Amino acid sequence: EIHAEVQLKNYGKFLEEYTSQLKRTEDALDDSVGDVWDFNLDPIALKLLPYEQSSLLELIKTENKVLNKVITVYAALCCEIKKLKYEAETKFYNGLLFYGEGATDSSMVEGDCQIQMGRFVSFLQELSCFVTRCYEVVVNVVHQLAVLYTSNKNAPKIIETSGVHFQAMYEHLGELLTVLITLDEIIDNHATLKDHWTMYKRLLKSVHHNPSKFGIPEDKLKPFEKLLLKLECQLFDGMIFQACIEQQFDSVNGGVSVSKNNTFAEEFAYTLRTTFANVEAKLGEPSEIDQRDKYVGICGLFVLHFQIFRTIDKKFYKSLLDVCKKVPAITLTANIIWFADNFLIQKIPAAAKLLDKKSTHTVKTQRENFLQQRAQSLTKDMQSYYVFVSSWMTKMESILSKEKRVDRFAEDLSNRCNVFIQGFLYAYSLSTIIKTTMNLYMSMQKPMTKTSVKALCRLVELLKAIEHMFYRRSMVVADSVTHITQHLQYQALHSISVAKKRVISDKKYSEQRLDVLSALVLAENTLNGPSTKQRRLIVSLALSVGTQMKTFKDEELIPLQLVLKKLDLISELTERVRVQCDCCFLYWHRAVFPIYLDDVYENAVDSARLHYMFSALRDCVPAMMHARHLESYEVLLECYDKEIMEVLNEHLLDKLCKEIEKDLRLSVHTHLKLDDRNPFRVGMKDLAHFFFLNPIRFFNRFIDIKAYVTHYLDKTFYNLTTVALHDWATYSEMRNLATQRYGLSMTEAHLPSQTLEQGLDVLEIMRNIHVFVSRYLYNLNNQV
Repeated sequence: EIHAEVQLKNYGKFLEEYTSQLKRTEDALDDSVGDVWDFNLDPIALKLLPYEQSSLLELIKTENKVLNKVITVYAALCCEIKKLKYEAETKFYNGLLFYGEGATDSSMVEGDCQIQMGRFVSFLQELSCFVTRCYEVVVNVVHQLAVLYTSNKNAPKIIETSGVHFQAMYEHLGELLTVLITLDEIIDNHATLKDHWTMYKRLLKSVHHNPSKFGIPEDKLKPFEKLLLKLECQLFDGMIFQACIEQQFDSVNGGVSVSKNNTFAEEFAYTLRTTFANVEAKLGEPSEIDQRDKYVGICGLFVLHFQIFRTIDKKFYKSLLDVCKKVPAITLTANIIWFADNFLIQKIPAAAKLLDKKSTHTVKTQRENFLQQRAQSLTKDMQSYYVFVSSWMTKMESILSKEKRVDRFAEDLSNRCNVFIQGFLYAYSLSTIIKTTMNLYMSMQKPMTKTSVKALCRLVELLKAIEHMFYRRSMVVADSVTHITQHLQYQALHSISVAKKRVISDKKYSEQRLDVLSALVLAENTLNGPSTKQRRLIVSLALSVGTQMKTFKDEELIPLQLVLKKLDLISELTERVRVQCDCCFLYWHRAVFPIYLDDVYENAVDSARLHYMFSALRDCVPAMMHARHLESYEVLLECYDKEIMEVLNEHLLDKLCKEIEKDLRLSVHTHLKLDDRNPFRVGMKDLAHFFFLNPIRFFNRFIDIKAYVTHYLDKTFYNLTTVALHDWATYSEMRNLATQRYGLSMTEAHLPSQTLEQGLDVLEIMRNIHVFVSRYLYNLNNQV
């Protein structure tokens, strides 16, 4: 046995040595540098989002049957809301936003509008079904909460709810209301959609008068017109959100009573206030994560609360409006901007009367002042973020290239965790600054200065630089993220087990104590596993029950909440970074692209930033694939591709070609009397930087600036040499100069430099082709 062990050890050593030797060989032969991934070339990417294989029923198992049911119902509703939100964000927002795009006014023939709307009706029908489904879910969530917090003394209590606040439920409900608010805003701001809809209805009227001419049976027309009427009432009147909150929440025939339920009304108001307090503290701070979106949800919930219970908390209403001073506008999606003050005044006119005219007016002036200040501080912000992001990237490189130290493993992990989160926070703030500023300018129809445009484009580059950084180090990030989540789960489990021991040691039995214990056990069991969205949701719901009765001390609860927040961020790190760095909104602001290219051309030194801009422009493509108003979304993509390429050619490539050609000409013709070219007097621009750029990826091809300019010069020199053969020496000199000065590898023209007297001369034949043809004889024997 001892011999076998020794042999086994030796074999293990041999394997280790052999592996490291192979690794060294592989590294030596490999053409890439270490574990760095290239954003433009890599055909594969790592997905770090863990997927849940078990169903909610399998995950939520405790001995406490009642608690199981409560948590299962709430978790299922939250999952449904997340699915609806995802569907809205990918399919419906983009389908509506891109409606009418891709067809220029010049290419639109009469009748095109109606055809586009005709293709789009099926999409609107799907949207109608989606909205109806959202309504049902909202009613169900309200009912499920109302049944739990019942003020009916005779009804049996499901679980003791005195210290239980399901904050997650309200947050999810807020997200669903935000989706409805966003749909309203998109349709409200979409003039093209409404115009085409009116034209389509007119077309139907004419069809109605003469159905046989259009080959449509009359009995099909009526139901179709009814359907259109239903779609118009539901979607086009700006009532999607309003209709949702005006639903009948009290069940008919004595089921669930909502509006008379005081306990639920108080619980609703209490949760709103606590959520708002948490959100307001972070709004506009550097550590803000998603508080803006939650604020929109809170406003929606507040209006819903007013609609059901008909009571209004004036103080809370005022503090909701006060946020507008800090955050004057919020981008809901792409180029859709939302003003909380307009929304609150419009949806609750009863409360709006309490406000004086002056305060509503000040909010509007504040908005304009905010935009002015933002415009002035843009360049300064850009410079400071430039420093922040550069130092973060350096930190990221250094922390990821360090060898892991076994003795300080936990410390290393928390350092990495903090660096990752810091990167995400920078991305969030940059994205917020860019979107808010650009969309505010657009919605208030104010002109932007060139300096502002340049600064904003720089910020877009920084945003993409953060995304590329995470991507380049994909391997190490992927490796770290799994370890970090495990470490955070361990910390959470530790603090839960401390609280659980405290509950067990207390020998007094009560149902409430049993609920708390079951909830803590459920949280523990769920944390033991991959950190999927469903598991984290169950943990937060279970802890809503498990934190009542002072099970946790304050100094334990705050760190636990912080750990769970970090766990949320790290588990969805790549996904969240992708969403924050998504520059799809640039499609609506593509007017800035020519100004940006002029700036790049003027400052050729850092031309490498073109890669980031094209990466940002490429972000629009996945969203465009949801367009449904054209024969195929390919038409829209082609249109976009063509537009961007035309701008690039006009503002950069063609200018560059002309400038290089001019420079070569003047350098060769120095013996002539030319303008002053002394660089000390007239300055000089080094355009060679453009030729050291890697090819830029755009759509399904690479744009190679060097190859483009080389081809242009080759073509020009060849054509001009054929026109005047005696200039051959000048052009070959220019070719050599292009190679020396700009590193361009030119093609030799292979044109004869002069005519040589050796029998037949091709040039002579070409000049007198008619004579040649009349005299030409072909001899088969000697083939002359």
